[in-house]
Order: sequence, then C-alpha cells, then structure tokens
Amino acid sequence: MIRVLLADDQRLVRAGFRSILEDEDDVTIVGEASDGEQAVALAREHRPDVLLMDIRMPGVDGLEAARRIAADPALADVRVVILTTFDLDDYIYGALRAGATGFLVKDTEPEELIQAVRVAARGDALISPSITRRLIAEFAGRVKQPEPNPRLNGLTEREREVMELVAGGLTNDEIAARLVLSPATAKTHVSRIMTKLSVRDRSQLVVLAYESGMVSPGWLS
Repeated sequence: MIRVLLADDQRLVRAGFRSILEDEDDVTIVGEASDGEQAVALAREHRPDVLLMDIRMPGVDGLEAARRIAADPALADVRVVILTTFDLDDYIYGALRAGATGFLVKDTEPEELIQAVRVAARGDALISPSITRRLIAEFAGRVKQPEPNPRLNGLTEREREVMELVAGGLTNDEIAARLVLSPATAKTHVSRIMTKLSVRDRSQLVVLAYESGMVSPGWLS
C-alpha cells in the first residue's frame, strides 16, 4: 500500500484528492494537514510514502515544510509532491531545491494524480504532464555561475553519462535504450549515483546536475 498524507488549507481540495485516491486499491490516506507546520508534524507521526502538499498555505508554507522534511534524516523516505495553481509558478524550481520530488498543477486529471502518486512513491522525478521537461532547465538556468561540485569527481564516466540523461528528464527505460543497457542496469546506475552524491531522489540529481554546470539548459534538445 502507498501511504499518502494530504496538506492543503482548503478542505474541499483535500476532500477531492481523498475521494480520488481512496478509490485505488493500492493507496491509503493516513492523514490531512491544513498548513505546513501540521504537515511536518503528521509526516513525523505517520511516515507517509508520499506527501501531497500545497505550495501556498498560511503560516509555514509548502516550501518551508519541504525543507524541514528534507533536512530530517528520519523522513528520508517521504516523497514530497508540491501542488501549484500555475504551470509556470516561480516557486517550482525552489520547491525542487527544497527537496520536493516533483510538482503537479491542481487541475490535474484524476488518472494523472493517481499515476503521480505511484511515480513519486517509486522515487522517480515527477513533472506534471502539462509542464514540459524543459521547465526545470529554464529555472536551473538562473544559476549565473555554476560551481563544480567535488562530489561529482567520485562518479565513473558511465555514471556521469547516466546522470546527464537523468538531468534531461529521461526515465530508466529511456536511458537504457539510449546507452544500450538493460533497464535493470540503468536503474542500478541511478541508485549508485544517488548514494554517492547523498541525494534523496532523481529530482535532486537534476538540480545538482544543473547547479554544478554538468549540464546546461537546452543541451538535450
């Protein structure tokens, strides 16, 4: 079962998400929060697999709550999916930097919401279908002078190649096809890279790749 925590200051929004998700046999709702502070507290209490959280809430907002969760080693397995009203919300890149696994627009179709929860639970990077892969590159391009990260020196040539493709938004299957590997081997490479770089998930790999100058916006076009 995928254990989900809902965080939104609008009760009707939470009720809508609960109704959609509870119809699925593999999803259960473990709690609801009306602000970021409560979301963090409930995350510590219930240790959900996925936290669906509005980015704009009174008091502690979704960004700060995501930062607190990312900074807590006990919550390393909690995947935060930020909910936003607008596709090009300026907070999106900040959410990824804060430790969010990905983001969704609030008017996402029910089937897309369900799929998003499953993707996030696996630890894969998540981008709403209405937001293109290039969006991450657009915000990452705001980094004026990328600084080389010494942790990248510990990667093998193959691992750097895989990380570049992760930064381009490719899935394990797509990486496998591009490099002529088995999907299982591609997955193993990604897992080893995340372990070496001490990052939570694929979204954090994307951010690190851009901020370190490993890749630049639009390189995969």
